[in-house]
Amino acid sequence: MQFFQDLMPALRLSKWAPSVIRKHLLNEETEAIGALCTMMMASDGEFSSLLLAERILHAFEKLDRDGRLEFFTLLHTDYDIDVASIKRSVEDYERRPDADNLLRVTAAAEPGRQELLRRINLTPGGTRRLVKMREHLLAAMREKPELKKIDTDFHHLFNAWFNRGFLLMEPIDWTTPAHILEKIIAYEAVHEIENWSELRSRLEPEDRYCYGFFHPSMEDEPLVFVEVALTDQVPSGIGEILQRCPEAETPNNPSCAIFYSISTCHRGLAGVSFGNFLIKQVATSLKLRFPQLKTFATISPAPGFRRWLEAQAEVEDGVRDLMAEFDVDADEDLRHELEKLAASYFLEQKNNDHEPLDPVARFHLKNGAILERINILGNPSDKGMERSLGTMVNYVYDLSRVEENHEDYVKNNRIISSSQVRKALSR
Repeated sequence: MQFFQDLMPALRLSKWAPSVIRKHLLNEETEAIGALCTMMMASDGEFSSLLLAERILHAFEKLDRDGRLEFFTLLHTDYDIDVASIKRSVEDYERRPDADNLLRVTAAAEPGRQELLRRINLTPGGTRRLVKMREHLLAAMREKPELKKIDTDFHHLFNAWFNRGFLLMEPIDWTTPAHILEKIIAYEAVHEIENWSELRSRLEPEDRYCYGFFHPSMEDEPLVFVEVALTDQVPSGIGEILQRCPEAETPNNPSCAIFYSISTCHRGLAGVSFGNFLIKQVATSLKLRFPQLKTFATISPAPGFRRWLEAQAEVEDGVRDLMAEFDVDADEDLRHELEKLAASYFLEQKNNDHEPLDPVARFHLKNGAILERINILGNPSDKGMERSLGTMVNYVYDLSRVEENHEDYVKNNRIISSSQVRKALSR
Protein backbone atom coordinates (compact mmCIF):
# COMPACT_ATOMS: atom_id res chain seq x y z
CA MET A 1 0.00 0.00 0.00
CA GLN A 2 2.86 2.37 0.72
CA PHE A 3 3.94 1.98 -2.90
CA PHE A 4 0.55 3.09 -4.24
CA GLN A 5 0.36 5.86 -1.67
CA ASP A 6 3.66 7.08 -3.08
CA LEU A 7 2.35 6.92 -6.63
CA MET A 8 -1.15 8.37 -6.44
CA PRO A 9 -0.38 11.96 -5.34
CA ALA A 10 1.87 12.32 -8.36
CA LEU A 11 -1.04 11.39 -10.61
CA ARG A 12 -3.13 14.17 -9.04
CA LEU A 13 -0.59 17.00 -9.30
CA SER A 14 -1.85 18.42 -12.58
CA LYS A 15 -5.44 18.32 -11.27
CA TRP A 16 -4.65 20.08 -8.00
CA ALA A 17 -2.22 22.76 -9.06
CA PRO A 18 -3.55 25.83 -10.88
CA SER A 19 -1.42 26.29 -13.99
CA VAL A 20 -0.32 29.82 -13.07
CA ILE A 21 0.93 28.72 -9.63
CA ARG A 22 2.57 25.65 -11.08
CA LYS A 23 4.34 27.65 -13.75
CA HIS A 24 5.61 30.20 -11.23
CA LEU A 25 6.85 27.67 -8.68
CA LEU A 26 8.43 25.30 -11.18
CA ASN A 27 10.30 28.11 -12.90
CA GLU A 28 11.42 29.75 -9.68
CA GLU A 29 15.19 29.44 -9.52
CA THR A 30 16.13 31.71 -6.65
CA GLU A 31 16.76 28.79 -4.28
CA ALA A 32 19.64 26.37 -4.75
CA ILE A 33 18.88 22.66 -4.84
CA GLY A 34 20.14 22.27 -1.26
CA ALA A 35 17.67 24.90 -0.04
CA LEU A 36 14.87 23.20 -1.95
CA CYS A 37 15.68 19.93 -0.18
CA THR A 38 15.54 21.69 3.17
CA MET A 39 12.15 23.16 2.26
CA MET A 40 10.95 19.73 1.17
CA MET A 41 11.88 18.08 4.46
CA ALA A 42 10.23 20.90 6.41
CA SER A 43 7.05 20.79 4.33
CA ASP A 44 3.98 19.24 5.93
CA GLY A 45 1.64 19.77 2.98
CA GLU A 46 1.17 17.24 0.18
CA PHE A 47 0.56 19.90 -2.46
CA SER A 48 3.66 21.91 -1.61
CA SER A 49 5.73 18.72 -1.42
CA LEU A 50 4.67 17.77 -4.94
CA LEU A 51 5.73 21.13 -6.30
CA LEU A 52 9.02 21.11 -4.39
CA ALA A 53 9.75 17.61 -5.66
CA GLU A 54 9.34 18.81 -9.24
CA ARG A 55 11.62 21.78 -8.58
CA ILE A 56 14.31 19.57 -7.03
CA LEU A 57 14.30 17.20 -9.99
CA HIS A 58 14.26 20.10 -12.44
CA ALA A 59 17.23 21.69 -10.66
CA PHE A 60 19.15 18.39 -10.55
CA GLU A 61 18.65 17.77 -14.25
CA LYS A 62 20.26 21.13 -15.01
CA LEU A 63 23.40 20.38 -12.97
CA ASP A 64 26.71 19.61 -14.64
CA ARG A 65 29.10 16.91 -13.43
CA ASP A 66 30.58 19.07 -10.65
CA GLY A 67 27.14 20.20 -9.56
CA ARG A 68 25.94 16.62 -9.30
CA LEU A 69 28.98 15.68 -7.21
CA GLU A 70 28.22 18.59 -4.89
CA PHE A 71 24.58 17.52 -4.57
CA PHE A 72 25.49 13.91 -3.81
CA THR A 73 28.03 15.10 -1.25
CA LEU A 74 25.25 17.14 0.37
CA LEU A 75 23.07 14.02 0.62
CA HIS A 76 26.02 12.13 2.05
CA THR A 77 26.81 14.61 4.81
CA ASP A 78 23.57 16.43 5.66
CA TYR A 79 21.06 13.61 5.34
CA ASP A 80 22.88 10.78 7.10
CA ILE A 81 21.69 9.03 10.25
CA ASP A 82 21.94 10.82 13.61
CA VAL A 83 24.02 8.45 15.75
CA ALA A 84 23.13 10.23 18.99
CA SER A 85 19.43 9.90 18.19
CA ILE A 86 19.86 6.17 17.54
CA LYS A 87 21.61 5.71 20.88
CA ARG A 88 18.87 7.56 22.76
CA SER A 89 16.09 5.59 21.06
CA VAL A 90 17.85 2.29 21.72
CA GLU A 91 18.29 3.20 25.39
CA ASP A 92 14.59 4.07 25.59
CA TYR A 93 13.70 0.75 23.98
CA GLU A 94 15.92 -1.13 26.42
CA ARG A 95 14.07 0.50 29.30
CA ARG A 96 10.61 0.01 27.75
CA PRO A 97 10.50 -2.33 24.69
CA ASP A 98 7.04 -1.34 23.50
CA ALA A 99 5.72 -0.54 20.02
CA ASP A 100 6.20 3.23 20.33
CA ASN A 101 9.87 2.93 21.24
CA LEU A 102 10.42 0.34 18.52
CA LEU A 103 9.07 2.84 15.99
CA ARG A 104 11.47 5.47 17.33
CA VAL A 105 14.40 3.08 16.89
CA THR A 106 13.50 2.25 13.30
CA ALA A 107 12.86 5.91 12.46
CA ALA A 108 16.20 7.00 13.92
CA ALA A 109 18.07 4.24 12.09
CA GLU A 110 16.81 5.41 8.69
CA PRO A 111 18.92 8.09 6.96
CA GLY A 112 17.05 11.28 6.10
CA ARG A 113 17.96 10.64 2.46
CA GLN A 114 15.38 7.89 2.23
CA GLU A 115 12.52 10.15 3.28
CA LEU A 116 13.76 12.87 0.93
CA LEU A 117 13.82 10.42 -1.99
CA ARG A 118 10.35 9.13 -1.09
CA ARG A 119 8.97 12.66 -1.22
CA ILE A 120 10.73 13.42 -4.49
CA ASN A 121 9.18 10.26 -5.91
CA LEU A 122 5.70 11.76 -5.51
CA THR A 123 6.00 14.07 -8.50
CA PRO A 124 4.83 12.92 -11.96
CA GLY A 125 7.55 10.83 -13.56
CA GLY A 126 9.47 10.90 -10.28
CA THR A 127 10.36 7.22 -10.28
CA ARG A 128 11.78 7.32 -13.79
CA ARG A 129 13.77 10.46 -12.99
CA LEU A 130 15.15 9.00 -9.77
CA VAL A 131 16.33 5.96 -11.75
CA LYS A 132 18.24 8.41 -13.96
CA MET A 133 19.58 10.19 -10.88
CA ARG A 134 20.97 6.90 -9.59
CA GLU A 135 22.67 6.36 -12.94
CA HIS A 136 24.57 9.60 -12.34
CA LEU A 137 25.28 8.50 -8.76
CA LEU A 138 26.85 5.23 -9.93
CA ALA A 139 29.15 7.24 -12.19
CA ALA A 140 30.03 9.63 -9.36
CA MET A 141 30.92 6.71 -7.07
CA ARG A 142 33.88 5.94 -9.30
CA GLU A 143 35.38 9.26 -8.18
CA LYS A 144 34.03 9.29 -4.63
CA PRO A 145 33.58 5.74 -3.29
CA GLU A 146 32.17 7.11 -0.03
CA LEU A 147 28.96 7.92 -1.93
CA LYS A 148 28.21 4.19 -1.76
CA LYS A 149 26.22 5.00 1.39
CA ILE A 150 23.75 6.98 -0.74
CA ASP A 151 23.49 4.14 -3.22
CA THR A 152 22.54 1.83 -0.36
CA ASP A 153 19.47 4.00 0.17
CA PHE A 154 18.58 4.06 -3.53
CA HIS A 155 18.98 0.30 -3.71
CA HIS A 156 16.79 -0.22 -0.63
CA LEU A 157 14.00 1.96 -2.01
CA PHE A 158 14.17 0.59 -5.55
CA ASN A 159 13.91 -2.98 -4.24
CA ALA A 160 10.63 -1.95 -2.64
CA TRP A 161 9.29 0.16 -5.50
CA PHE A 162 10.23 -2.43 -8.13
CA ASN A 163 9.03 -5.37 -6.09
CA ARG A 164 8.19 -8.37 -8.27
CA GLY A 165 4.56 -8.07 -7.21
CA PHE A 166 4.25 -4.72 -9.01
CA LEU A 167 5.81 -5.85 -12.30
CA LEU A 168 3.72 -6.87 -15.28
CA MET A 169 4.99 -9.36 -17.85
CA GLU A 170 3.83 -8.41 -21.32
CA PRO A 171 4.46 -10.01 -24.73
CA ILE A 172 6.25 -7.79 -27.23
CA ASP A 173 5.56 -8.50 -30.89
CA TRP A 174 5.43 -6.75 -34.24
CA THR A 175 2.03 -5.22 -33.34
CA THR A 176 3.39 -3.60 -30.15
CA PRO A 177 3.30 0.24 -30.29
CA ALA A 178 6.26 1.72 -32.17
CA HIS A 179 7.52 3.80 -29.24
CA ILE A 180 8.07 0.59 -27.25
CA LEU A 181 9.66 -1.22 -30.20
CA GLU A 182 12.07 1.70 -30.52
CA LYS A 183 13.15 1.04 -26.93
CA ILE A 184 13.79 -2.63 -27.77
CA ILE A 185 16.16 -1.57 -30.55
CA ALA A 186 17.87 0.99 -28.30
CA TYR A 187 18.21 -1.23 -25.23
CA GLU A 188 19.22 -4.53 -26.88
CA ALA A 189 22.49 -5.21 -25.08
CA VAL A 190 23.56 -8.68 -26.26
CA HIS A 191 23.04 -8.85 -30.03
CA GLU A 192 22.66 -5.42 -31.57
CA ILE A 193 19.56 -4.75 -33.66
CA GLU A 194 20.67 -2.57 -36.56
CA ASN A 195 17.32 -1.67 -38.16
CA TRP A 196 13.57 -2.25 -38.16
CA SER A 197 13.85 -5.11 -40.63
CA GLU A 198 16.15 -6.98 -38.25
CA LEU A 199 13.78 -6.32 -35.36
CA ARG A 200 10.92 -7.68 -37.43
CA SER A 201 12.84 -10.91 -38.06
CA ARG A 202 13.07 -11.40 -34.29
CA LEU A 203 9.44 -10.62 -33.48
CA GLU A 204 7.22 -11.65 -36.38
CA PRO A 205 8.00 -15.35 -37.11
CA GLU A 206 5.74 -17.87 -35.40
CA ASP A 207 8.67 -19.45 -33.56
CA ARG A 208 10.06 -16.18 -32.13
CA TYR A 209 8.87 -14.53 -28.94
CA CYS A 210 9.79 -11.56 -26.79
CA TYR A 211 8.57 -10.70 -23.32
CA GLY A 212 9.23 -7.73 -21.07
CA PHE A 213 8.63 -6.65 -17.49
CA PHE A 214 6.88 -3.30 -17.14
CA HIS A 215 6.27 -1.12 -14.08
CA PRO A 216 3.14 1.01 -13.49
CA SER A 217 5.15 4.23 -13.19
CA MET A 218 7.23 3.49 -16.32
CA GLU A 219 4.64 1.73 -18.41
CA ASP A 220 5.83 3.01 -21.79
CA GLU A 221 9.18 1.20 -21.67
CA PRO A 222 10.37 -2.20 -20.44
CA LEU A 223 12.64 -2.68 -17.44
CA VAL A 224 14.06 -5.91 -18.86
CA PHE A 225 13.17 -8.07 -21.84
CA VAL A 226 14.05 -11.53 -23.08
CA GLU A 227 14.05 -12.85 -26.65
CA VAL A 228 13.14 -16.50 -27.24
CA ALA A 229 13.37 -18.88 -30.20
CA LEU A 230 11.55 -22.21 -30.39
CA THR A 231 13.77 -24.86 -31.97
CA ASP A 232 14.20 -28.60 -32.49
CA GLN A 233 17.53 -28.69 -30.64
CA VAL A 234 19.81 -26.64 -28.43
CA PRO A 235 21.97 -24.46 -30.73
CA SER A 236 25.75 -24.48 -30.53
CA GLY A 237 26.05 -21.01 -32.03
CA ILE A 238 24.11 -17.77 -32.20
CA GLY A 239 24.12 -17.90 -36.00
CA GLU A 240 21.57 -20.73 -35.85
CA ILE A 241 19.17 -18.23 -34.26
CA LEU A 242 20.00 -14.87 -35.86
CA GLN A 243 21.15 -15.93 -39.31
CA ARG A 244 18.47 -18.43 -40.15
CA CYS A 245 17.68 -18.64 -43.87
CA PRO A 246 14.39 -16.78 -44.59
CA GLU A 247 13.15 -19.85 -46.48
CA ALA A 248 13.76 -22.13 -43.49
CA GLU A 249 10.64 -23.83 -42.22
CA THR A 250 9.26 -23.07 -38.80
CA PRO A 251 9.51 -26.14 -36.53
CA ASN A 252 6.16 -27.94 -36.49
CA ASN A 253 6.63 -29.41 -33.05
CA PRO A 254 9.53 -27.60 -31.35
CA SER A 255 10.98 -29.22 -28.25
CA CYS A 256 13.34 -26.44 -27.10
CA ALA A 257 12.81 -22.85 -25.96
CA ILE A 258 16.06 -20.93 -26.35
CA PHE A 259 16.61 -17.68 -24.44
CA TYR A 260 19.14 -15.99 -26.71
CA SER A 261 19.12 -12.42 -25.41
CA ILE A 262 18.31 -10.91 -22.02
CA SER A 263 18.66 -7.13 -21.81
CA THR A 264 18.19 -4.80 -18.84
CA CYS A 265 17.15 -1.35 -19.93
CA HIS A 266 18.23 1.09 -17.22
CA ARG A 267 21.70 1.42 -15.71
CA GLY A 268 20.07 3.16 -12.77
CA LEU A 269 18.40 -0.14 -11.81
CA ALA A 270 21.68 -2.05 -11.60
CA GLY A 271 21.56 -4.59 -8.80
CA VAL A 272 17.75 -4.68 -8.74
CA SER A 273 17.27 -8.17 -10.07
CA PHE A 274 14.13 -9.08 -11.98
CA GLY A 275 15.67 -10.83 -15.00
CA ASN A 276 15.62 -14.10 -13.09
CA PHE A 277 11.88 -13.79 -12.40
CA LEU A 278 11.24 -12.98 -16.05
CA ILE A 279 13.06 -16.09 -17.32
CA LYS A 280 11.16 -18.38 -14.98
CA GLN A 281 7.81 -16.77 -15.72
CA VAL A 282 8.38 -16.89 -19.48
CA ALA A 283 9.43 -20.55 -19.27
CA THR A 284 6.29 -21.39 -17.30
CA SER A 285 4.08 -19.44 -19.74
CA LEU A 286 5.61 -21.12 -22.78
CA LYS A 287 5.27 -24.56 -21.19
CA LEU A 288 1.56 -23.97 -20.70
CA ARG A 289 1.18 -22.81 -24.29
CA PHE A 290 3.41 -25.49 -25.82
CA PRO A 291 3.21 -28.61 -23.60
CA GLN A 292 5.64 -30.48 -25.87
CA LEU A 293 8.55 -28.24 -24.85
CA LYS A 294 11.11 -30.33 -23.00
CA THR A 295 14.19 -28.12 -22.81
CA PHE A 296 14.61 -24.50 -21.69
CA ALA A 297 18.11 -23.28 -22.44
CA THR A 298 20.20 -20.27 -23.37
CA ILE A 299 22.84 -19.49 -25.91
CA SER A 300 24.84 -17.02 -23.84
CA PRO A 301 27.95 -14.88 -24.27
CA ALA A 302 31.03 -15.17 -22.05
CA PRO A 303 31.92 -11.48 -21.63
CA GLY A 304 34.74 -11.96 -19.14
CA PHE A 305 36.52 -14.85 -20.84
CA ARG A 306 38.89 -12.90 -23.06
CA ARG A 307 39.95 -10.59 -20.21
CA TRP A 308 40.83 -13.63 -18.13
CA LEU A 309 42.76 -15.20 -21.03
CA GLU A 310 44.74 -11.99 -21.48
CA ALA A 311 45.67 -12.04 -17.80
CA GLN A 312 46.80 -15.68 -18.10
CA ALA A 313 48.78 -14.87 -21.24
CA GLU A 314 50.95 -12.46 -19.26
CA VAL A 315 52.33 -15.38 -17.20
CA GLU A 316 51.80 -18.44 -19.38
CA ASP A 317 53.51 -18.75 -22.75
CA GLY A 318 51.09 -21.44 -23.91
CA VAL A 319 48.06 -19.18 -23.43
CA ARG A 320 49.88 -16.32 -25.16
CA ASP A 321 50.62 -18.55 -28.15
CA LEU A 322 47.05 -19.84 -28.28
CA MET A 323 45.61 -16.33 -28.37
CA ALA A 324 48.05 -15.34 -31.11
CA GLU A 325 47.11 -18.33 -33.27
CA PHE A 326 43.39 -18.73 -32.59
CA ASP A 327 40.97 -17.46 -35.23
CA VAL A 328 37.77 -18.55 -36.95
CA ASP A 329 39.74 -21.17 -38.92
CA ALA A 330 41.39 -22.72 -35.84
CA ASP A 331 42.01 -26.46 -36.09
CA GLU A 332 40.56 -29.07 -33.75
CA ASP A 333 43.58 -29.13 -31.44
CA LEU A 334 43.41 -25.38 -30.83
CA ARG A 335 39.67 -25.60 -30.22
CA HIS A 336 40.14 -28.38 -27.65
CA GLU A 337 42.83 -26.36 -25.93
CA LEU A 338 40.59 -23.32 -25.75
CA GLU A 339 37.69 -25.44 -24.47
CA LYS A 340 39.87 -26.74 -21.63
CA LEU A 341 40.78 -23.18 -20.66
CA ALA A 342 37.11 -22.20 -20.84
CA ALA A 343 36.14 -25.10 -18.57
CA SER A 344 38.73 -23.95 -16.05
CA TYR A 345 37.45 -20.38 -16.32
CA PHE A 346 33.84 -21.38 -15.60
CA LEU A 347 34.39 -24.16 -13.05
CA GLU A 348 37.55 -23.21 -11.16
CA GLN A 349 38.19 -19.46 -11.34
CA LYS A 350 36.39 -17.48 -8.60
CA ASN A 351 36.10 -13.87 -7.51
CA ASN A 352 36.48 -12.58 -3.95
CA ASP A 353 32.96 -13.78 -3.14
CA HIS A 354 33.85 -17.33 -4.26
CA GLU A 355 31.58 -17.02 -7.29
CA PRO A 356 32.48 -17.55 -10.97
CA LEU A 357 34.39 -14.70 -12.60
CA ASP A 358 31.96 -14.47 -15.49
CA PRO A 359 28.96 -12.19 -14.77
CA VAL A 360 26.60 -14.07 -17.11
CA ALA A 361 27.55 -17.35 -15.43
CA ARG A 362 26.81 -15.83 -12.01
CA PHE A 363 23.39 -14.68 -13.20
CA HIS A 364 22.25 -18.01 -14.63
CA LEU A 365 23.82 -20.28 -12.01
CA LYS A 366 22.36 -18.21 -9.19
CA ASN A 367 18.97 -18.60 -10.84
CA GLY A 368 19.29 -22.40 -10.75
CA ALA A 369 20.52 -23.12 -14.27
CA ILE A 370 22.95 -25.88 -15.24
CA LEU A 371 26.18 -25.13 -17.10
CA GLU A 372 25.45 -27.51 -19.95
CA ARG A 373 27.87 -26.92 -22.82
CA ILE A 374 30.77 -24.71 -23.91
CA ASN A 375 30.55 -23.77 -27.59
CA ILE A 376 33.89 -22.83 -29.12
CA LEU A 377 33.33 -20.35 -31.98
CA GLY A 378 29.67 -20.11 -31.09
CA ASN A 379 29.91 -16.47 -32.16
CA PRO A 380 32.64 -16.08 -34.81
CA SER A 381 31.67 -12.47 -35.61
CA ASP A 382 34.22 -9.70 -35.16
CA LYS A 383 32.49 -8.61 -31.97
CA GLY A 384 32.26 -12.18 -30.68
CA MET A 385 35.96 -12.79 -31.29
CA GLU A 386 36.83 -9.50 -29.63
CA ARG A 387 34.81 -10.24 -26.50
CA SER A 388 35.45 -13.93 -25.90
CA LEU A 389 37.35 -15.47 -28.83
CA GLY A 390 33.93 -16.46 -30.10
CA THR A 391 33.08 -18.65 -27.09
CA MET A 392 29.44 -19.06 -26.08
CA VAL A 393 27.70 -21.18 -23.45
CA ASN A 394 24.45 -23.13 -23.08
CA TYR A 395 22.79 -22.92 -19.67
CA VAL A 396 19.82 -25.25 -19.17
CA TYR A 397 16.86 -24.51 -16.88
CA ASP A 398 15.39 -27.77 -15.63
CA LEU A 399 12.15 -26.42 -14.18
CA SER A 400 11.93 -29.33 -11.72
CA ARG A 401 15.39 -28.57 -10.30
CA VAL A 402 15.92 -24.80 -10.49
CA GLU A 403 15.07 -24.17 -6.83
CA GLU A 404 17.28 -27.03 -5.65
CA ASN A 405 20.17 -25.84 -7.87
CA HIS A 406 19.71 -22.28 -6.67
CA GLU A 407 19.94 -23.34 -3.03
CA ASP A 408 23.02 -25.47 -3.71
CA TYR A 409 24.74 -22.60 -5.48
CA VAL A 410 23.90 -19.96 -2.88
CA LYS A 411 24.62 -22.07 0.21
CA ASN A 412 27.53 -24.19 -1.02
CA ASN A 413 28.96 -22.15 -3.95
CA ARG A 414 28.43 -25.29 -6.03
CA ILE A 415 28.42 -24.93 -9.81
CA ILE A 416 26.02 -27.46 -11.31
CA SER A 417 27.49 -28.56 -14.64
CA SER A 418 27.19 -31.35 -17.18
CA SER A 419 29.68 -34.19 -17.53
CA GLN A 420 30.65 -32.75 -20.92
CA VAL A 421 31.91 -29.54 -19.34
CA ARG A 422 33.70 -31.37 -16.53
CA LYS A 423 35.43 -33.73 -18.97
CA ALA A 424 36.84 -30.77 -20.89
CA LEU A 425 39.02 -29.98 -17.86
CA SER A 426 41.02 -33.20 -18.29
CA ARG A 427 41.79 -32.79 -21.97
